Amino acid sequence: MKELRDGSITRALLGQIKGKTSRLGRPVRIMEVCGTHTMTIHRYGLKVPLEEAGVDMVSGPGCPVCITPNEVHEACLDLVTQKENFILASFGDMTRVPTRKGSLQTAVPARSSLLKIVYSPEEALALARAHADKEVVFFGAGFETTIPAIAVTVKRAAAERVGNFSTLTALWLIPPALRAILLAGETSISGFLYPGHVSAIIGLEPYRFIAEEFGVPGAVAGFEPNDILLGISSVLDQIMEERPDVRLEYGRVVNPSGNPVARAVMEEMLEPRDALWRGLGRIPRSGLVLKDSYRAYDARTRYGLHVSEGSGDLPGCRCGEVLRGLISPPQCPLFGKACGPDSPFGPCMVSFEGACFIHHKYKIKQRMG
Repeated sequence: MKELRDGSITRALLGQIKGKTSRLGRPVRIMEVCGTHTMTIHRYGLKVPLEEAGVDMVSGPGCPVCITPNEVHEACLDLVTQKENFILASFGDMTRVPTRKGSLQTAVPARSSLLKIVYSPEEALALARAHADKEVVFFGAGFETTIPAIAVTVKRAAAERVGNFSTLTALWLIPPALRAILLAGETSISGFLYPGHVSAIIGLEPYRFIAEEFGVPGAVAGFEPNDILLGISSVLDQIMEERPDVRLEYGRVVNPSGNPVARAVMEEMLEPRDALWRGLGRIPRSGLVLKDSYRAYDARTRYGLHVSEGSGDLPGCRCGEVLRGLISPPQCPLFGKACGPDSPFGPCMVSFEGACFIHHKYKIKQRMG
């Protein structure tokens, strides 16, 4: 780990990157898909040195809090404010997302109901076991990294016949979102830095179409500063060689074939569906829902929920454009003015993986340090 944060190695890698972009003779724009990559880039002051080396890093849709549309949050708000004797369990970041109906954090629950922040889906199931007299719904949002844990929890609830437990899920798949961004053609992308934790579950093959169909190179990278620079360097090598590929620069964690146990539980319990993403619209087969055999644990089915579209972001919020890589957070007129961590207008300023939050937090830390 020491080598992955060693400043002398960082400077050497930046020198190599600059040499490669100089030989290319054109600017390179790489999308870091994962919000944790964005955090590392800004935390360690890599943004400006990379720009000086000829690489423009742009944030992508790799924040589950950010891409979950307001319509889903509002469905949760309706549940906790209208259902009596009810517990809504949620990850903390999700409770602060502002909508036209307010946020879960400011909602007034119905009689004998409450909002409970949890750190895992298992905690939500434990609430259901401990409060057999209340209905418990887990608001579960996540990418492939957290989806297996949510699925296993539902499987455990079914095996134990915990009848007062269900999930309102917002489960998202990264590769279809990247296809949607490339098909839209709104922003020029020279390559992708693929998320390490997602890749630990799905492996490398789900990204293969990006290289083969679109000719865009990419590399799976870890989350230390020199991990990221190694991933960028790998993308540049592919551009120079004119051989787009999916390369692994995080071999200490990621198996090229992913995690077969996690993938098996996902395939057993979940099926793909078209899903609405904030900023990206409806993307074919980009979400997962429980299969019919587990549908009794789906809150949408249990409570007859219809998550209608059309609510959208709050007026003036440009989070959707940030998620598509069209603008950087400071280009939003609300950034740092009407919108800040204490008074967010959108989820990109709420989540610790949100690009707006990260830019705001590290705006004075532009260089390595």
